[in-house]
Amino acid sequence: MSSLKPETRAKLMHVSTATLSTALFKRGFSNTVLQDVLPLSTKGHNMVGPAFTLRYIPAREDLNEISVFQNPEHPQRAAVEQCPEGHVFVVDSRKDPRAASAGSILVTRLMVRGCAGVVTDGGFRDSPEIAELEIPAYHNRPSAPTNLIQHQAIEINGPIGCGDVPVFPGDIVVGDAEAVCIIPAHIADEIADEAHEMTAFEDFVTERVQAGQSIIGLYPATHEETRTAFAEWRKANNR
Repeated sequence: MSSLKPETRAKLMHVSTATLSTALFKRGFSNTVLQDVLPLSTKGHNMVGPAFTLRYIPAREDLNEISVFQNPEHPQRAAVEQCPEGHVFVVDSRKDPRAASAGSILVTRLMVRGCAGVVTDGGFRDSPEIAELEIPAYHNRPSAPTNLIQHQAIEINGPIGCGDVPVFPGDIVVGDAEAVCIIPAHIADEIADEAHEMTAFEDFVTERVQAGQSIIGLYPATHEETRTAFAEWRKANNR
């Protein structure tokens, strides 16, 4: 299980998934943003934490009757109780939202246990209630039927594919008001540093563009006067 430095978490709380995906692309990682996975609601801050995973396979009816939930070791129930505080619960539902990956009770349990968020490339049932919870939640689209109809929970905290992106336990998951991005754990610190720097520069550029400046020589900063102005801006704004 990976650890996440407090200073790295703090930086990732204030950068966009778009900026992170650019920083990752510079290092050769082109498949990092989950496809067809969107926020249920905006919480005013990013979701950040190491991934704790659950994998589903297509359900086999004789092994996936409603009675399986009576087993305290059922993978879905067990995973909810095992996801560590500060981690993001990431569910591989094969991009199939026909049946729910979880509902409001399980997501509430994750919230109460201190988990940083919950993500599925399938769907949630009780999505209006989940949207009102404090825990960040991301899914494909709402689902009403129980997950047993289409999905069979099979493995806790192994490598998964979620939204067509590989997710390994301990990878750093960042979600904002737009999307969810996965950062390989071993480069999380350097990606956070670069994204933090990129965000400062983009804020500077935005101010200049809003003031009427041309993007030529500004974005990217190919003119020396842009680099000088940015250094002065950072100093003045404590950035």
